[in-house]
Amino acid sequence: MGAGGAITDVNGVVYRVRTGVQWRDLLERFGPWETVYKRHRRWSADGTWQMLPPWVQAAEGAADRIDWDVSVDSTSTAVRAHQYAAVQGRHHPARGHSTA
Repeated sequence: MGAGGAITDVNGVVYRVRTGVQWRDLLERFGPWETVYKRHRRWSADGTWQMLPPWVQAAEGAADRIDWDVSVDSTSTAVRAHQYAAVQGRHHPARGHSTA
C-alpha cells in the first residue's frame, strides 16, 4: 500500500480516537476497517506512533511551519474531585456500606 494508504489509515485512527467509534463502525472513506486496525496495531507494537510526533515536529520546525508560541491561562483551570473522593472511614451512600 502506498503513502496515500498510510495517510488514510492515520486519518482513520485519529477519527476513531476522537469519536470513540468501534473499529467496525469506521467510516468507509477510511477504507476497510481491518486495514486501518492492522496498521494501528503494527505501528503500536513497533513504536511508530511514539516516533511520529518528534519527527513531524522536527520536519515542520525545520521548514519554519510551526508557531512555537504558547499561551497558558491558569486562571480558568479548575480541578475538582468527586463528592465521595474525600470520604474516608464514613458511610458511603453509593455503596451502601462503610469504607472503614
